[in-house]
Amino acid sequence: MKKKFKLGVIGCGFMASSILRGVVLSEFLHEKKIIVSDIDEGRLEQVADLGVTVCSDNLYVAENSEFLLFAVKPQNFDDVVKSLDGFKPDKVISIMAGVKKNSIKNKLGVGLIRVARAMPNLPCSIGSGAIAVDMSDFNRNNDDNEFIYNIFNCLGAVISIDESKMDAVTGISGSGPAYVFMFIDSLIDAGVKYGLTKNEAKVLAVQTILGSAEMVQRDENTLEELIMKVSSKGGTTVEAIKSLEDNNFRGAVCDAVGACVKRAKELSDK
Repeated sequence: MKKKFKLGVIGCGFMASSILRGVVLSEFLHEKKIIVSDIDEGRLEQVADLGVTVCSDNLYVAENSEFLLFAVKPQNFDDVVKSLDGFKPDKVISIMAGVKKNSIKNKLGVGLIRVARAMPNLPCSIGSGAIAVDMSDFNRNNDDNEFIYNIFNCLGAVISIDESKMDAVTGISGSGPAYVFMFIDSLIDAGVKYGLTKNEAKVLAVQTILGSAEMVQRDENTLEELIMKVSSKGGTTVEAIKSLEDNNFRGAVCDAVGACVKRAKELSDK
């Protein structure tokens, strides 16, 4: 039987709101085809201006939606399952960090439930995110696969991966914005130390990051070749790079990602 809504969303926090705005404002999905539930009326009011249907009844959302997106905190998922009163949705999308597909299926009651698991990141809120999605449960249906892909494509760059790689995704793109923010902040501090105002240093640091990232995307040269383009024998950049290498810059980054991946595995195994 055809459902009243194409997409139902349970949970209306920051990331869910970002997804809703991306989907509606890109005109990928008409707002009348979306319904959202949350226990916080204030959160619902923030997305009501998009024209989506809002309510506080999770079961109604689940029963009347073709795709059901879980956008709640992992620790609240058991309560959400109880609110569904035994109803088993057919097509599920999850952005719950650390919650594996099999765990979702088992808690919902198994059956013929298909689950796509996604890991979006903070820049999704401005349409410049990185999103990894395991859509393998939907591989036999191109329309379903394309629909899920396009939901996240409204938010940034999407890659399709196997769920076994999701902890690594958490370490690179899920938590990655924090590393970049920290690097920018460090550049600003260094700029101020050596005579720039904070605003001058911020403008230069931010634009340098933006321009460098754009070059990586557009230039055919490898990253090593790009580094060499900036470096000249006996010049300033060579000295800076040598200092980074002496201080194990690459190792520190790898260790940080490793710590994140380790914690992600711990949380997903609970």
